[in-house]
Amino acid sequence: MFDYETLKLIWWALVGVLLIGFALTDGFDLGVGALLRIVGKNDDERRVIINCVGPTWDGNQVWLILGAGAVFAAWPVVYAVSFSVLYPAMLAALFALFFRPTGFEYRSKLTSLQWRGFWDWALTAGGALPAIVFGAAFGLMLTGIPFHFDAEMRVVMDGGILDTLSPFAILAGLVSLAMLMMHGAAFLNVKTRAAVQTQARQALRFTAIAFIILFALAGYWVIYHLQGYHVATIGNMNAGLAPTDKHVVMAVGAWMQNFYDMPWMWIAPAMGFVGALAAIVLSALPVTAFLATGISVTGVVLTAGFALFPFMLPSSSMADHSLTVWDSSSSEHSLWLMVIAAVIFVPLILAYTTWVYRVLRGPVLVEDVRRDEYGMY
Repeated sequence: MFDYETLKLIWWALVGVLLIGFALTDGFDLGVGALLRIVGKNDDERRVIINCVGPTWDGNQVWLILGAGAVFAAWPVVYAVSFSVLYPAMLAALFALFFRPTGFEYRSKLTSLQWRGFWDWALTAGGALPAIVFGAAFGLMLTGIPFHFDAEMRVVMDGGILDTLSPFAILAGLVSLAMLMMHGAAFLNVKTRAAVQTQARQALRFTAIAFIILFALAGYWVIYHLQGYHVATIGNMNAGLAPTDKHVVMAVGAWMQNFYDMPWMWIAPAMGFVGALAAIVLSALPVTAFLATGISVTGVVLTAGFALFPFMLPSSSMADHSLTVWDSSSSEHSLWLMVIAAVIFVPLILAYTTWVYRVLRGPVLVEDVRRDEYGMY
């Protein structure tokens, strides 16, 4: 039904959908964690915040697992190269994520302020650090990762994580943190009442403003200062290609070429800005503001994807060896089998997620956690 080139495009789009799903669901979980000690002024308020995401955070991480699994199956070379150079950063994010299940389960088991304070900081780190790392990873993709292939097509790393870390990658990490804190604050604005809601609404406005400034700064950097990549020549995209079967040129502003060639793509960054602005203006309408931050998050992920296409992992040390959608995909047979699996399981996950949030709808109140001292987080 679909040729090999179309299958490659389908899987690029499907992985994008999975990343957006992760950013929208587990993204607000991370944002809520990062805001725990900012929005929650006392123990009762922090328990309210924790119980807003406690029943669903683990289910939301399904999108992260699906995304990582899809990259491994659809682009095994991309998976190998990215985890080789980014392993220390990914390991740091993983250890930070370890604090989330332990923090949720153990925090309220003892009444000691020192005990609860430790787990509050652990949950904050478990939300903030992964948000920064995931954003920085996208920043590194835009700046390029130092690697090349030898004569036997083995991956050779030309540097480590410290060699790849750049000011732009740090800025991208801050954009991600501000974006997810904004999304998390919007979620708390929906799920809480009274003082917690008021504090969440204030945090929403502040983080949305910070996000707009940082996102604009990142855009200016990409357009006027950052070296971008452009495929000048490549072989038959409907066939199996080696990562070295192309010529890539680098130039400042090259990441914007897709936006110039296909102006409709400007919708993506517009969604990022307009969604955040709408969340500020409509913060008194919790559900509307949350939908607005969701639009903003979706726009940011799409902006990065549109700018990078067709690149998956650009090489900063040998541009011609960069990995693209066309030359780093699995076999046609593998992509076909994965399409069948995605058609079956992604709708099931969406249906289950929708059902869970419908069952668990409604606010979490201070009175609830006080009344059910040991039955809630």
